[in-house]
Amino acid sequence: MSESNCAPLVAQGLWHTYEEHSALRGVDFTVEAGSVLGLIGRNGAGKSTLIRALLGLLVPSSGCALVLGEPALRLTDRIKERIAYVPQQPEAFPWLTATQMFAFVGRFFPRWDDAFVRATLSRWDVPTGRPLAKLSPGERQRVELIRALACRPDVLVLDEPAAALDPVARRDLLREVALRAGEDGCTVLFSTHIVSDLERVASQIALLHAGRLLLHCALDDTKERYARLWLPPRHAAAAPDAALSRRAHSDGSLTLVVGRGARGDWPPAVQLDGARLDALGLEDLFVEIAA
Repeated sequence: MSESNCAPLVAQGLWHTYEEHSALRGVDFTVEAGSVLGLIGRNGAGKSTLIRALLGLLVPSSGCALVLGEPALRLTDRIKERIAYVPQQPEAFPWLTATQMFAFVGRFFPRWDDAFVRATLSRWDVPTGRPLAKLSPGERQRVELIRALACRPDVLVLDEPAAALDPVARRDLLREVALRAGEDGCTVLFSTHIVSDLERVASQIALLHAGRLLLHCALDDTKERYARLWLPPRHAAAAPDAALSRRAHSDGSLTLVVGRGARGDWPPAVQLDGARLDALGLEDLFVEIAA
C-alpha cells in the first residue's frame, strides 16, 4: 500500500498494563484521513495512554500502532515532521520564552508557518518575553497549540487541548482545528470529556471506557444507532447481552444502552410489552455508558 493510501492512525489490539491496572484492553480502531475524531471518556478511561501508544511514546504490553503506515515505535524523521502532538500538561523547554522556543522548534519542520505564529500570539494575547515556566497553565497551553498548528501537520493529536482554556479561547481553538481539517486536509485526533467541544468540530466519535473502545462511529450517526432501552421487571431476563451499558434498578427493572444490528434493526427486546426505547443525545449517551 502506498503512503498516500495509508490511514493516518491505526491501533491493532492495543493492551497496556500499569502494575496490576489494565489501562488499555484490546483497542482496535482506525482514524480515517481528513477526519476529526473526538476521543471521549472519563478521567482515567485510558485516553492519554491510548494516544501515547498510538504515537510510539510508550511501548504497549501487546498489540501495535501505525502512523501514516509506519510502526509507531520506529517512526522515521520524514514521518515525524508531519505529526504534531500537544500533551495534556505541556512541560517542554520551560527555561525558554515563547519566542525562543518557536525560533528553535521551527527549524525542524519544513512547512513551519512564521506568519501564523506571529498573528496567533497577538490574537491570543500570549506573553512572549517570560520563560514558559512562568506562564499560567492557560498561556502555556496556548503556546503549545500554536507550536502544533504552526508546523502545518498532516496528523494533529491533542490530549485534552481545552483543559486550561477559558470558553472564548476554547471556541477559537476549535475553530482553528476545523479550519485546518477543512482547508489543509489535516487529520485530527483530540481527546476530551467536554461533550460540547465534540459537537462543535468532530466528524467521528470514539468512546473509551475502562480501557475498552465501546463505540466508534460518525458523530451524526449516534442518535440513529444507539438508544436507551428500559425493561420492566418481568422482562429483565430478556435483556440483550450485547448492550453497551446495563443498570439494574431497585424495583427489578433494567436500563440499557443498545445499538442497531448489522441490518439496522433494534434488539428484539424493544418489542416486549412495556419496554420503552428513548433517543439519546451525545451527552446523554456518554453519561449512560460512562457513569
